[in-house]
Amino acid sequence: MGYLPIEDHGVIGNLRTVALVGRNGSIDWFCFPNFDSPSVFAAILDDKKGGRFGISMLAGDVTCKQLYWPDTNVLVTRFLSAEGVAEIIDYMPVGVEREGGGFHGLIRRVRAIRGEVRLRMICEPAFNYARDAHETEIVEGGARFSSQTLRLGFASDQPLERTASGVSTEFSLNEGCAASFELHALEPDGGRIGISDEVADKLFQSTVQYWRRWLSQCTYGGRWREMVNRSALVLKLLTFAPTGAIVAAPTCSLPESLGGARNWDYRYTWIRDSAFTIYALLRIGFTEEAEAFMRFLDARCHEIPEDGSLQVMYGIDGRHVLTEETLTHFEGYRGSSPVRVGNGAYNQLQLDIYGELMDSVYLYNKYGSQISYDLWQYLRRLTNWVCDHWKDPDEAIWEVRGGRQEFTYSKLMCWVALDRALRLADKRSFPSDRGRWLALRDEIYETIMTRGWSDKRNAFVQTLDGDSLDASMLMMPLVLFVAPTDPRMARTIDAIYRSPRDGGLVSDGTVYRYDVEKTPDGLKGTEGTFNICTFWLVEALTRAGRNNRERLNQARLLFEQMLGYANHLGLYAEQIGPRGEALGNFPQAFTHLALISAAFNLDRTLGGHGTEKPDQAG
Repeated sequence: MGYLPIEDHGVIGNLRTVALVGRNGSIDWFCFPNFDSPSVFAAILDDKKGGRFGISMLAGDVTCKQLYWPDTNVLVTRFLSAEGVAEIIDYMPVGVEREGGGFHGLIRRVRAIRGEVRLRMICEPAFNYARDAHETEIVEGGARFSSQTLRLGFASDQPLERTASGVSTEFSLNEGCAASFELHALEPDGGRIGISDEVADKLFQSTVQYWRRWLSQCTYGGRWREMVNRSALVLKLLTFAPTGAIVAAPTCSLPESLGGARNWDYRYTWIRDSAFTIYALLRIGFTEEAEAFMRFLDARCHEIPEDGSLQVMYGIDGRHVLTEETLTHFEGYRGSSPVRVGNGAYNQLQLDIYGELMDSVYLYNKYGSQISYDLWQYLRRLTNWVCDHWKDPDEAIWEVRGGRQEFTYSKLMCWVALDRALRLADKRSFPSDRGRWLALRDEIYETIMTRGWSDKRNAFVQTLDGDSLDASMLMMPLVLFVAPTDPRMARTIDAIYRSPRDGGLVSDGTVYRYDVEKTPDGLKGTEGTFNICTFWLVEALTRAGRNNRERLNQARLLFEQMLGYANHLGLYAEQIGPRGEALGNFPQAFTHLALISAAFNLDRTLGGHGTEKPDQAG
């Protein structure tokens, strides 16, 4: 069928896993039963071998459109032609228990809206990243797919034919008629295959109600409510309900540049990403997710080694080892190899995670529930570990693979870790090593101001004593390290806001994280602009614009221009390529949480009417 653009996909899920549904009606990515399980469909990584579940209209000239059922994660794909109109309603049931137990799978209901339509369905799984063979058995009401590690039931109310690796059918629907297809886990005894219209209707209604009920908690009522709501729904989709973990993205190895090697597996829980996500959700009224992540964090704190350090990322079940391997039999999206599963960055040193973690705990204690003394004991150990190691070189937020350096952002977030620990201890009267923490917090501040500032660049820079720009410096006013109107910060914003040909990082209003040609990171190839960095620039300009209308106007124009880079459903990948295309894993939590934060602050500064909360350390 060929590769669709990354942005030509929607996403559905059940708080355990997701499926990517192409605008052409093909499910091109689906891992089961969990986010980080091996794939069942992975056509997005190998069009020929990966496997897919497609539904298409058999007509000469078909226009395809997609939309979400309002305020839900139920996806509608519509086919329009002169012969007729049909639509697929895709969803993964949540919020209801099916007869005999929970329902785990996905449902596709096809309806003829106008005229008589002829359609084709093909379901060809490729288990374990297409490494495991499987048997296909056509049975009453559908089919069974059985591999050595996973068995799935496929329900169909249309007669099926066997294909080389699955089943297919061609069928006609008259106006007002429908067909249903369901893919679900099989019980050990084989279980019943088949779904009645009554059950399908019940699952659909309960799923719609679940998402609407959840979204009704949102307290944001500002100018960009629709985009904020969609971003919140995306972040909720990326949560793993059994543990409270939040994945960075539900896909792996979607490239940061076509044909390049910057292809990573994001189906894990980064402490950094999760902390930022909790911050964004707390701002707009979602506290249950913060509570769930705090439970996940508390469990990880009970596992920290004697030295008091914390791992960069974990599996969604809390496991520590995320061994990286290459799937050499997959060609990669449009030939972008290698295809990687697992992530070797799990054993990197990234000092910034301590600051992001302590900031989110501080906010949770203030706007969620007060933390326990037992958790504080672990946080105290983490803070003392920061005191012992803040001078260490590390791989930092961008997870470079060219060797450890003294990254300014890492030092900044070590300052945040100590600052928030001090504030939290004072607010709760927790016992602490206050004198040591205060002295080191001030030492880190002075270090950043002297060695993290470059007179040559007239800006804060990527590494201590360096002269390369890095968009992570835009976080300085966001974490209250410097005032947004501080002359040094103003000059840093101006330096970053120039085009790359003039030494800056901004191209058509979108922001590169750094210049890969001038700051080697141990990897070959180029990359697109980073969406989260663009939203960081919006926030930095917004805060500087509280008393500067020109800056505020810049922020609004940049933000609204960035909204135009979302796909047709309001979804973002990690990056934007040179032709405005989506690059990297999709959809990405980092981008959507940054959108929420930028929208919240910009609307408030412009005079919004949404619920207001102070800045991070307010």
